[in-house]
Amino acid sequence: MIQKSNESDRRILTFPAIQPCQCIAPAKLLTSLINVTRNICGYRSKFFGGSKRNANAAIRQIGIILTFLEQIRDGDSDLPDSIVLCFSELHFIFQKIQFLLEDCALEGARLFMLMKSELVANRFRVLARSVAVALDVLPLFSIDVPIEVKEHLELVMKQARTAKFEVDRGDEEIINEVKLILSLFEYGAAPDKSKIKRVLDHIGIENWSSCNKEVKFLDSEIEFEWLSRDKTDVAFLSDLMAFMNYCRSILFDVVDCDAIRHVDRFRTDILHCLNPDDFRCSISLDFMIDPVTVATGHTYDRSSIQKWLRAGNFICPNTGEKLKNRELIPNLALRRIIHQYCTENSIPFAEPGRKKRDITRTVAAGSSTAEKIFRELAKFLADVLELGTSEEKNRAAYEIKHLSKASIFNRSCLVETGLIPNLLKLLRSLDVLTQENAIAAVLNLSKHSQSKSAIASNGGLQEIVHVLQMGYRIEARQLAAGALFYMASIAEYRRLIGEIPEAIPALTDLFMDTTDRSKKNAMVALFGLLVHPENHRKVLSAGAVPLLVNLLMTSGKENLMTDSMAILASLAERPDGAAAILQCGALNSIMGFVDSCSSIAGKEYSVFLLVALCVNGGLEVIPIMAKNQTLMSSLYNVVSEGTSRGRWKAKSLIRLLHAYCENESSSSSPVVHRLPQDRMVHVW
Repeated sequence: MIQKSNESDRRILTFPAIQPCQCIAPAKLLTSLINVTRNICGYRSKFFGGSKRNANAAIRQIGIILTFLEQIRDGDSDLPDSIVLCFSELHFIFQKIQFLLEDCALEGARLFMLMKSELVANRFRVLARSVAVALDVLPLFSIDVPIEVKEHLELVMKQARTAKFEVDRGDEEIINEVKLILSLFEYGAAPDKSKIKRVLDHIGIENWSSCNKEVKFLDSEIEFEWLSRDKTDVAFLSDLMAFMNYCRSILFDVVDCDAIRHVDRFRTDILHCLNPDDFRCSISLDFMIDPVTVATGHTYDRSSIQKWLRAGNFICPNTGEKLKNRELIPNLALRRIIHQYCTENSIPFAEPGRKKRDITRTVAAGSSTAEKIFRELAKFLADVLELGTSEEKNRAAYEIKHLSKASIFNRSCLVETGLIPNLLKLLRSLDVLTQENAIAAVLNLSKHSQSKSAIASNGGLQEIVHVLQMGYRIEARQLAAGALFYMASIAEYRRLIGEIPEAIPALTDLFMDTTDRSKKNAMVALFGLLVHPENHRKVLSAGAVPLLVNLLMTSGKENLMTDSMAILASLAERPDGAAAILQCGALNSIMGFVDSCSSIAGKEYSVFLLVALCVNGGLEVIPIMAKNQTLMSSLYNVVSEGTSRGRWKAKSLIRLLHAYCENESSSSSPVVHRLPQDRMVHVW
């Protein structure tokens, strides 16, 4: 019948209406038109943060048209061609009106829509005129409906032609108030809270979570503008987002996140019901990074299907059906589901082409006004951490956690206020939530170069290890492990962390937790610490090898097994590490993983480990490898698809195994060829 657009992926103030098919039956067209009209009338009960009068006027007029359409549907007369033409055009226009009303009522976009009131009013005016033009071709004289219905419809036609659809006076006042507040920030003055509250009351922002929705929406709009290289609205959007960040932190004493947590649990339950194999591209068999749908309705990863098409294959890989066109439609909903699944299961997910641009965008505030707003907010939070009550300090840590996660600029401003010493004190808090919010904030700040120095110079390494070892909840200990990973990117801090007696044993203890995130964070932290040679012995002494080997044998999750391989490969570069791995009976599992692993990174780490075991593990290792019938084909796979270093390692191991087999067949006392020690390099 009539194709339905994917409204969930529609950008705000865009109107992807679709013309009804020319061959559609008049009765079906009328039924579909009535459904769209009813949807519009359903917005009577919605809250509009701006453009209330214009929205209600449009709904009222369309309500009268709905009565007219229902009278026609209930009649018995045939519909003339001219009325079908009118209905088809109305259907197209009403879709646009529904999109516009949806945007006006959209939670999270209320401040944005208020500031766009002039554009919205113009859009209502244009659509109203379009309705009038469509109704002009309506042969009212030939339609059997009550006379009062015809009179009401004629009144709608007249109003649609003449209605002004201007910006509401109340909206104009609040818009000017917002502009005044932004100008005060620009001149270095903090506005009165009562003025800010007046703005929020007008657009229906009553609590922390609704304010946070505004921040998230504005951030997504900035991201879109940045990626589209159209920076004209970036400063405007940055001003609004900084303002809403300020409101969220200053005005609301209570963080009402229960509803958000409920939604997250609900989504998690749904994800557990899905088959992750459906997230894999049927061409590459890897998780789809950028899923796109072809003309047959099947979805593939963009890079894979593009290679398929460039090779001259103009058929659908799944069905063999010839493609009517080569258009690739982004499947944004599926990409979000895959991203969330990967996040919850600690699976790396690379956003295509975004990393560099995102970093560039987050270095600056977006505008001078946004910068001054955030600096004012950072000072406020620093003062609260120093002088506030326990509850106020917890709230400040919570806001710092959110703000420091958002951008490099935010982290820089927060550090410059000197809040890190007081934030670190909260890691010893007796309150569970305060400790967790504080360590999450420290984790985010530890990603910034200036923050690392401030954390370390204020005794932060010891405090992070305290949370790692004694944190009240496992989530806090996971965050502490992540913070150590970022701190370990500096050579001096790798040494200092290793010198804290509890640090490496506490990381090793996380391997025994049931959650994947605990294991993942502990492994990446250990991975970083092993770059410092003195930490090698300490990791072995902490009993990490048996736990890593056990994880390798029992996990079944490829991403965790790959991380385990990477650490074991680093440990095997010394004889004591290689001996510990072999004593655990891990050799067969390692060779099996080379064969079964689907990622080239996992195969390469396995090859690094096998080479290190050949060099440092004794003469009995190579004969066992040589007997494995599938190992050689896996090594050749790395040679053909791996990185330059991976190929070199795989070729070295192949030569070694070939030399052993040749000597074995020609001599009763085979000479074992070993790789020279000086050609070994660290895996990290």
